[in-house]
Amino acid sequence: MTDGIAGIDHIIIGVRDLEAARRAWTRLGFTLTPRGRHIGQGTANYCIMFGRDYLELLGFVERDEQAHRLETFLARREGPMSVAFAPDGGADAAEAALAARGLHPSPPRALGRALELPEGAVTPRFSLLNLPPDETPSLDCFICGHLTPELVRRPAWLTHASGVTGIEAVHLVAADPAALAAAYRRLFGDDRVTATVRGLEVNTGRNRLIFTRPAMSGTDTPPPAIAALELRIADRHATEAYLKSAGIAFMSLPDGRLAVSPAEATGTSLLFAED
Repeated sequence: MTDGIAGIDHIIIGVRDLEAARRAWTRLGFTLTPRGRHIGQGTANYCIMFGRDYLELLGFVERDEQAHRLETFLARREGPMSVAFAPDGGADAAEAALAARGLHPSPPRALGRALELPEGAVTPRFSLLNLPPDETPSLDCFICGHLTPELVRRPAWLTHASGVTGIEAVHLVAADPAALAAAYRRLFGDDRVTATVRGLEVNTGRNRLIFTRPAMSGTDTPPPAIAALELRIADRHATEAYLKSAGIAFMSLPDGRLAVSPAEATGTSLLFAED
């Protein structure tokens, strides 16, 4: 039996202007994949790939009457909107493992997107499943299994001038983090959930969810919401040098992390932490 979830697979960042977002994140020092167009939908994306996880910039290329969640989110703000977890052992195994814990995952469903490469489009395919909102409180999320990983993790896409190597943590604002503990212990296990002075920390298997009360979050983002993304970097000094050379405004925090404001990253507060 698997654990069901094997960490964060990717984070979706909703953007109003997909091409403007591509330019902004390229300036931030990220290598972006070619554009992907979701089959049968009006949405498209650019992805920022790391070794085991990635960021997805998601926006509209034409009106889409089915993409209500993205449309509703963008009516309020741009920025990180949801987390996709990686299944432990594939989507079918994840469904069985989560059901064995008394959870209620949906059956896996198929998704494909046309990835627009210079030599012609290819079709990465995925298997998705959801949990009811009350089983992942204060977090918009789903589980995403890759059926064609070789199409989206090309070596040339994994190196970034910013020095980022992966996702360290997702920082979230929750009205009452302590009240979330029971649900996340059920999902991840008792030993993966820790109460902290600021709220609640969840070890997803290879990265973290950090829930913080609004008064301690340092943000005016109303709960529930993703307040910031914390990314791993190989060398703090090299990342700092890149940000300076690109004219990116940032702050050096007392704990050694670098912070980039949401104005630089399509509504996304970024923290860079040396691995």
